[in-house]
Order: sequence, then C-alpha cells, then structure tokens
Amino acid sequence: MTSDPRRLAIDAIVRIDEEGAYANVLLPRLLAESDLDGRDRAFVTELVYGSTRRRRALDHVVDRFLMQAPPPAARAALRIGAHQLIELGTPPHAAVSATVSAAPKRFRGLVNAILRKVSAAVATVEYPSLAVELSYPDWMVERLAVDIGADRAEAALRAMNTAATVHTRSDGYVQDASSQLVAAAVPAGDGHRVLDLCAAPGGKATAIAARGASVVAADQRLGRIGLVAQNRERLELPDLHLVQADATRPSFAPARFDAVLVDAPCTGLGALRRRPDARWRVEPAAVDRLARLQVEMLTAAAPLVAPGGTLVYSVCTLTSAESEGVAGEVADELARLEFRPLPAPEGEWSPLTNDAHLLLPGDDTDGMAIARWRRG
Repeated sequence: MTSDPRRLAIDAIVRIDEEGAYANVLLPRLLAESDLDGRDRAFVTELVYGSTRRRRALDHVVDRFLMQAPPPAARAALRIGAHQLIELGTPPHAAVSATVSAAPKRFRGLVNAILRKVSAAVATVEYPSLAVELSYPDWMVERLAVDIGADRAEAALRAMNTAATVHTRSDGYVQDASSQLVAAAVPAGDGHRVLDLCAAPGGKATAIAARGASVVAADQRLGRIGLVAQNRERLELPDLHLVQADATRPSFAPARFDAVLVDAPCTGLGALRRRPDARWRVEPAAVDRLARLQVEMLTAAAPLVAPGGTLVYSVCTLTSAESEGVAGEVADELARLEFRPLPAPEGEWSPLTNDAHLLLPGDDTDGMAIARWRRG
C-alpha cells in the first residue's frame, strides 16, 4: 500500500515495461490495493496511461540530457516527471520535487538533475518526426498514412492520444460509443435468433439481447465466456445463451440465425487510447496475420445466416487489410451464398471499397470498420 500517487505510477510503469503487464489490467489492481482517494487515483491513472501513450515523445526529450540509458525505475520516474512538465503543465517546482521524492533513493540525484534540465527546455522542445511527436512506432504512422491518407491518419493518431470518454448505456453497462453503434447495426429484436461469434466480454451481445432477441454468445476461451456470464446475470438477460466455440469452425446448424455478428479479433489500431500500451505491443506482421483470421471467421459464419438474415463484420482498427481487404477476400464466397451488401449503418461512417465503412476516432468515438450483408 502507498499514499504517494507518483510512487505507485513509477511501480506500474516499471511492471508494464519490464514484466509485460497490461496497463488496463495491472492499474485497477494496484489502485484497489492502495489507500489513495478518488482524486489521487485519477492522477495515477493519468500518469500511467499518459506516460505510456506518450512514451516515445517523452523519452526523446529526456534522452537529450542522459549519457546512458537509465535503470527502469529511474526511467519511469523521468517519464512521469516529463509528462507532468510537458503534457500536464504542472508547475516545475511541484513536478520536479514531488517526482524526485517518489523515485527510489539511489536515483534521486539523477532524476532531479535531468528533470530540471527538461523543465528549462520545455518551451523549445522539437521532435525529429511526426511519429516521435505523436509517440507511435514508425510503421504504424506510415501504414495508416497509406491506408487512410496522411491527413486522416494524423487526425486519428492525435485523437487517440487523448483520454477515452466513458459512455454508460441506459442499463448501466459501460461501453464505448463506437461499439454501441456496431450493436445497433445488427438488425434484431423480438423473436430473432442472433449469434455473436466473438462475444466476450459481452457488450454487444447484451445490447442485442436487451432489444428482445434470443442471443447465443460464443467465444473460444472459457475464461472470457465467464465475463459474458457475469454481465448476463447483472443485466438480467435470461435469453442470452453462452457457448464455447472456435469462430473459424463453429458447430452450429446452417441457416439457423437471423443475424450473425463477427466482431473479430484485430490489431485494435482504432482504439489505442483505451489500451495505452497496445501501440508498443502490436507488431507489423499482426495486421496481415489477423486479416487472414478474420477472413476465416467470416467464411465460417456466412453459412449460419438464414435466408433474409444479416451478416455483420466489425473490427476496432483502421488498416485497410482488416477492413476493405477482408470484405474483398470474402466477396466471391458471399456472392455464391446469395449475400448482397447493405448500406452504412447509422453514424458518421466513411465509405471504403468492397462494401466496408470506416468510423474514425474522434472526440467521442473510437475507430471502427464495419461491413454488412443480407442473404437472399
């Protein structure tokens, strides 16, 4: 337990960097174990999430004054100190002195000296490239510039450097606005049978079930099915049924469902503000690997749709390979099964090729791609 929010932030960042901990999993646990009040908890969250998002830019500023790479705990202290000085506008004396006090004793001299230099240089900070300035891997900036255009890519990347907005549905479930739009795009209500093939943790499945549809929520991992079960019980949705299933080989009868949703695993490059460390974990090869998996899932899902029913594909990413590319790959198979494309659903969707549509990250939304087809 600790009553020092900066010390807790340093500990969290070391675990994220050195142990591969996930920020959105680790931080809630550390906060629950602390004795911090609500204000300090929010401050820790900003320090950890903000410093992790802005890692590359902050390290660029700090590294100008270092002779060699600092130990992990010193690096974490320097990063949160620079974040306060550059991003949060914390008064220099407060940012430096409080961060030095929170650092391990053996590194306090180094942290003090470097942060004082950073403080003096804040007004003249320059970055060698857009990727460093926005704090993303080079490949990510370059790929999105090619896929959606340089201007739209830069706007999206800037938007994902801001804190995520919390959206709460009328039933109390916390779900981002883009995911709510996808759930709303599945045409289902009373008497309809719906399959959500990648359902965990259950946001879209519960939203559809709340409209009166009978929903089968499937996921490959049993532990994640447990998350759907918890949400089903909390929201009192008895007509939401849970199944452990591999979405590439679903064991359901053909033409059984009025709607099938494939909210597929993806690189998540449209929702990076919610997972601050994800930008440093995703490798370039993941784009094409996951696109192939998405094609497999859609191909397996299509025969499960009844005549007159709807197939919906969505991913929370911005790459063309995982949106219009996937839709193009399955086009011939869908045509063989007598599917025809549907127009964009409600929302500010931009048209892509191959009947896909893109929603860019904005003040109130994450990035998302969607495609819908009706059978027969």
